[in-house]
Amino acid sequence: MSREEVRARLLALVRERVPVKLDREITLASGKKSNRYFDGKQITLDGEGIDLAARLICQTISLADVDAVGGLTLGADPMASAVALVAFRDHGKRITAFIVRKEDKLHGLGKLIEGPALRKGSRVVVVDDVLTTGGSALKAIAALEAAGHRVVQVVALLDRGEGARQALSAYSYTPLFEASDIA
Repeated sequence: MSREEVRARLLALVRERVPVKLDREITLASGKKSNRYFDGKQITLDGEGIDLAARLICQTISLADVDAVGGLTLGADPMASAVALVAFRDHGKRITAFIVRKEDKLHGLGKLIEGPALRKGSRVVVVDDVLTTGGSALKAIAALEAAGHRVVQVVALLDRGEGARQALSAYSYTPLFEASDIA
């Protein structure tokens, strides 16, 4: 499938599955209240959806300039693994997947960043399923930069259009879709 075909099929799935109609307000991870909910897991935990998303992400980032991909658990987990798989399977590029915990692990090895060990200075792409204010991505970025890694790009499946772009303005930020694409 061409990039345009992958994007069109993924957009159809996103439009069909991601918006959830609510008859009440809920609190989002950003702390904002909304009666519009976008459930990215309906794509990232579906075989076809995650394959299409990973393929589109691999076509969006510069694979030659990336050592690892991941982000804050739980939104990034399936995306990171799928991108690592597709990069290797379709492009022959070995990329490490990682997960950033929401807080320090107090048992075992106590890792904040899980996955195969990243070398200091690793070039990483931060991914997430749905961004509102960008807070989840910024939390992952802070942990990665504190560990000595360089964030080269941030990619979201969907940007709600409520401040993530501005919050991530210091980084190369690419949402695959924006809320206006599926309204």
